[in-house]
Amino acid sequence: MEVVTEHHAEGDAILAVDRLSKKFGGLEAVTDFNMVVKRGEIKGLIGPNGAGKSTLFNLISGLYKPTSGSVLFDGENLTGKSPDHIAAKGIGRTFQAVKLLANKSVIETMRTAFFMSYRYNAWDTIFQTRRYRDQEKRFEQEAVKHLTRLGVAHLQHKNGNELAYGLQRKVSIAMTLCLNPKILLLDEPMAGLTHTEKDNLIDILLKLKNDFDLSILLVEHDMKVIMNLCKSISVMNYGRLIANGTAEEIRNNDQVVEAYLGTGDI
Repeated sequence: MEVVTEHHAEGDAILAVDRLSKKFGGLEAVTDFNMVVKRGEIKGLIGPNGAGKSTLFNLISGLYKPTSGSVLFDGENLTGKSPDHIAAKGIGRTFQAVKLLANKSVIETMRTAFFMSYRYNAWDTIFQTRRYRDQEKRFEQEAVKHLTRLGVAHLQHKNGNELAYGLQRKVSIAMTLCLNPKILLLDEPMAGLTHTEKDNLIDILLKLKNDFDLSILLVEHDMKVIMNLCKSISVMNYGRLIANGTAEEIRNNDQVVEAYLGTGDI
């Protein structure tokens, strides 16, 4: 099978995946995968269920270690590094299945996103020292700012896991912003949303991209969202990259149509 590649100018890519592979026993979940995300772009990643998209996200974010290949981010090789190390470098991600802390309020859940920024110790926590109180106040203020950006600050004292699915997704994106990411990996952020909610979230993502100079890698099944939001799209099937190009090129790619899009009006 021909290996599809992407070419990019030196310094143009914030994320470059080079011939990345992952095997689970005899199963090849990802094979020789190549992909580039340019600085400041929103890139789409599509493919059938089971194509390997979430596995790829897990490889990039450090939850899985690759069998071979490399992940370069902002000029640094992060291949096989731990999830906390990768998050600290500026890669933030959401998950397809949203899980907020059970029986905790939204603001309590948001505070946990600052785990890498804690500068107090057990002594400070036990005795509620000034250092502890000052940092907790700052974390809460930052959390509320991010919740406000996603339009859900009014829910900060609600039990997170009792919120509607779409609202939980917005909270999860707000949590990711607490890590001060340079790139967001968003796994099915539009799932379960109404058309109005999708339009609202699209506007929010565009604003976040501009306000924070973010790059975004978007896995999404809603092709109208992908085609309208992403200038560049990569297509996965059976763990391999089968196409990369603009929305128009992907729409007219026979292999992509056969594997994923079908003959419907996209």
